[in-house]
Amino acid sequence: MTQTYINHNGSVIKSDQTIVTAENRGLRYGDGLFETMRVSEGVIRLASLHFERLLEGCRRLKFELPALFSPENLGSQILALCHRNGHLRSARVRLMVFRGEGGLYDPVSLRPHYVIQTWALPVAGRDIHENGLVTAIFEDGRKACDQFSNLKSSSFLLYAMAALHARENRLNDVLILNSHDRICESTIANIFWVKEGLIHTPPLTEGCVAGVMRNFIFRLASSLNIPISEDILHPEDLSGASEVFLTNAIQGIRWIYRLEDHTFSNQFSRDLYRKVMENIF
Repeated sequence: MTQTYINHNGSVIKSDQTIVTAENRGLRYGDGLFETMRVSEGVIRLASLHFERLLEGCRRLKFELPALFSPENLGSQILALCHRNGHLRSARVRLMVFRGEGGLYDPVSLRPHYVIQTWALPVAGRDIHENGLVTAIFEDGRKACDQFSNLKSSSFLLYAMAALHARENRLNDVLILNSHDRICESTIANIFWVKEGLIHTPPLTEGCVAGVMRNFIFRLASSLNIPISEDILHPEDLSGASEVFLTNAIQGIRWIYRLEDHTFSNQFSRDLYRKVMENIF
């Protein structure tokens, strides 16, 4: 097996090397957040949006950020690690930021620790996958709508259990309900739906992650004069939708073929996927 490497607080080490102890607050409490980015042809795609969200999340979690914890420095470290691992052509990158060791409930230090990992990815296809996703609604938990809901937090058991439910039931993904019993997102993506020619997506106040691809879709739609409406989404609302699709920074757009007893087409999402590919990948 080829040896791969990670970056821990600026030092490149072997990926199988131990980096935390049982005292680590990220391990104990999930006290941190992360970004998942796509690198293709030596470029971090949507880098400015990723780092904007990361730094806002760090401020919200009250990290004290040193000068070297900057988009420029982190970006160069990401690309250097992709090069070291042979992943510059197409890679998935995970940047984890977490509190260090010490303290029971209140941290000793507010400075961030971080780990960068990379994995090779297939080069993105130029057309949307012809097989849509088969999905359902996850009923066993609810997501809160608060100031932390929009973060890509390290501490969310709900997503892990929802993904396990999807696997056990041979589903591609499941949709997450918020504390008001409304759909806010899926396990790893924001949700959009098309109804009567208009695109809709839940507002961030519904508890969904502030997705980087979601943000880009808004900007792209504005440049193309495509209207998007932010609306709450009751499960029954999707029965009248012509299309439903999911977005994230790694896969771009994936369309849902079936949600329980309802099926959807993909004409609009296919065209939008092509526009995303033209502008990002």
